Amino acid sequence: MAADTSDLQSRVRYEPDDRPPVLLAAGLGLQLTVLTISGIVITPLIVIQAAGGSEAYMMWAVFGSVVVSGISTIFQAVRVGRIGAGYVLLMGTSGAFIAICITAIAEGGPAMLATLVIISSLFQFALARRLSLFRRVLTPTVAGTVIMLIPVTVMPIIFDLLGRVPDGAPAEAAPLSALVTLLVIVGIAVKATGVLRLWAPVAGVVAGAMVGGYFGIYDTARIADAPWIGFPDTSAWPGFDLSFGPAFWALLPGFVFVTLIGAIETVGDAVAIQRVSWRRPRAVNFRSVQGAVTADGVGNLLSGCVGTVPNTTYSSSVSVTELTGVGARTVGIAAGLIFLALACFPKVLSVILAIPSPVAGAYVSVLLAILFIVGIKVLVQDGIDYRNGLIAGVSFWVGVGFQSGVIFPEVFAELAGGLLQNGMTAGGLTALLLTMFVEFTEPRRRRIEVPFQVSVLPEIRAFLQEFAKQSGWGKAMTHRLDSASEETLLTLLEQYRAKDQGEDAARRLLLVAHREGGEAVLEFIASTGEANLQDQIALLSERATEAPVEHEVSLRLLRHVASSVHHQQYHDTDIVTVRIKAPTGSDS
Repeated sequence: MAADTSDLQSRVRYEPDDRPPVLLAAGLGLQLTVLTISGIVITPLIVIQAAGGSEAYMMWAVFGSVVVSGISTIFQAVRVGRIGAGYVLLMGTSGAFIAICITAIAEGGPAMLATLVIISSLFQFALARRLSLFRRVLTPTVAGTVIMLIPVTVMPIIFDLLGRVPDGAPAEAAPLSALVTLLVIVGIAVKATGVLRLWAPVAGVVAGAMVGGYFGIYDTARIADAPWIGFPDTSAWPGFDLSFGPAFWALLPGFVFVTLIGAIETVGDAVAIQRVSWRRPRAVNFRSVQGAVTADGVGNLLSGCVGTVPNTTYSSSVSVTELTGVGARTVGIAAGLIFLALACFPKVLSVILAIPSPVAGAYVSVLLAILFIVGIKVLVQDGIDYRNGLIAGVSFWVGVGFQSGVIFPEVFAELAGGLLQNGMTAGGLTALLLTMFVEFTEPRRRRIEVPFQVSVLPEIRAFLQEFAKQSGWGKAMTHRLDSASEETLLTLLEQYRAKDQGEDAARRLLLVAHREGGEAVLEFIASTGEANLQDQIALLSERATEAPVEHEVSLRLLRHVASSVHHQQYHDTDIVTVRIKAPTGSDS
């Protein structure tokens, strides 16, 4: 562990609060934009082409996507109030929305897409505000299953793009340009290391476009006709569809569901960027995570107002930060400003818009393949047991079955306006319902709510004695539970008093206790504080030889009694989870 910490300290050159040289920040921001601009542009391009949208609307949607990506990337870095993570988190169009956005445009037009995106973004704001309340329902099992189903839903559309070429093009143009794109991306990604691996998608698209140019399917006329500086025709803005017809209500649950899953992906990226941006390992700041989800919601809201595909965070931000060792938020600001500048240069964007459909299809195929593996990683990140494996397996194949139209189509095809015809929605809903069933049928957690004062210790002690008795534990375990709860309460009270004296009486503390195998799990849920107990306990090990000051005594005792302490800090809630192993022997 010490070696890992030392390696992290040596890699991180600039932390988020540091100010690297302007040229360095601008250079890294430019690298991030080059790595991601193709995905930001290609996603709305594929959606609108597949849905049969107009050329004018496509140009407007691409322009809007780049502008929104720039604005939301700056929000993530700057952190305005509760909006933004305060880290380098690039924002861009979300591939998870490809299938459902195509359906929305095809069935209701761009105006209905805009309305659906705006309304679904409101759910993301609600999730960000009360993130702590959803931690037991939006689990890694649910998120991983839905992410795995996204490629299942989108790939038929992408495969159709592989053969889409202009009339009169040579027969070998489509397969060769797609094959070269695929081979270059996969070859570099598999064999290269370090920074070169990040350039695999860019290299593959360039190589495929060159092959397409040789066969005459690269649209050079589009580039020649595009002005160097300018803006798209504002008359292409679709406006909003407020008729709220049957198609709207059939698609809304799918949009909400994908939006929430995108928020879960943002949570993962916000956690990951914190882990690679600091020299000294620290506990995850879930207030920053809430800020990241809120900024993601702002991006989706702006995307709806513009009438384009919704946003999400790009994981490449984490990779680049880890490789370069530069986590300064000025890099994110620079990347956002470069996005805004690129939106004003139609000729630059036309270079990407002119990419042949087979090349774009091959590029997205690789991204979706990676997304499938990401779903598997999310699924197993907290361990997978028989119960979670069954939920994921059943839900995945339910999604595949409904997507393929083979599960009682005569019954479900028209149900709820055809809602279950989308495999991602059907499978995700199955995973969510099964998870809620498991959660609500678990043995009831014991809980007690008391004033947040030291005088409630006798009441908590009696509560834990009864909990230990019902769990089959003896005096030794009861003593451990008593010690752990007392030290946790005293430590929390100490940091609250340091923040604002005299307000303890107005606060409440919820203590939830349950048994997991041979461990007791205690959750202390209270109002927000400032210091993080995990960080404080970690610092104790570095000062083990020093005489402890008075307020550290409880922390040292808690570290001795508990097997683990996790402190999740949200804007509205602190959740301290303490695990205590039962002693072995007859008096456990």
